[in-house]
Amino acid sequence: MRFPRSSDHELLDVIDRYVNPTVNGTARYLHLLHGNFLHDDEDVRAPFLQSLRSAAQAITDDELEILLESEWRSRLTAAWLIGASRREHFRDVLGDMLLDSRLCFSGQGYCFALAHFCTEADALHLAAYLERYLQRPDCQYDQHWAMSALLHIDSRAGTEYATRFLTPGGMWQRWNEAQFKPSVPSRFIDDLCALIDSPR
Repeated sequence: MRFPRSSDHELLDVIDRYVNPTVNGTARYLHLLHGNFLHDDEDVRAPFLQSLRSAAQAITDDELEILLESEWRSRLTAAWLIGASRREHFRDVLGDMLLDSRLCFSGQGYCFALAHFCTEADALHLAAYLERYLQRPDCQYDQHWAMSALLHIDSRAGTEYATRFLTPGGMWQRWNEAQFKPSVPSRFIDDLCALIDSPR
């Protein structure tokens, strides 16, 4: 992993330009974390989304790869920028990183990007993640994000990849009931994608 160090000017420059820019005093990655911008007032959300879209168009593939080598804030932000600009050539990279789940929070961004690409190939990555981590009740990682992303793709692509996980007594129910605060699957990624795609 490439950690931000004072000697790594290349990484620090990319972080300063794409991860840490602020809107209304809050860094970009904090707006993205947990999809927090979904709950912002419109006078905060509108300039944030404009800033995010501009960054998604401006950042190069090489800069995205630099961020994906670093810590969770950088990976989270890179994944959102990849998803917002629909750079589908990163699909397998993000799918593999999601399955590895080596860092906290960054998986949220991978799930968003795969949902926003919205193809059967993306559904397969999400299903592979759920197949592995719904069998781990000790791991409360990004299962809710992956399920929401898979439901989003199913609803738009006419697929049914989520169905087998959601059968009564099935993998989702068993994993969910083992959590401290069980909750039903949510369609929140529908709302996140709609905001990203909303007119400027």
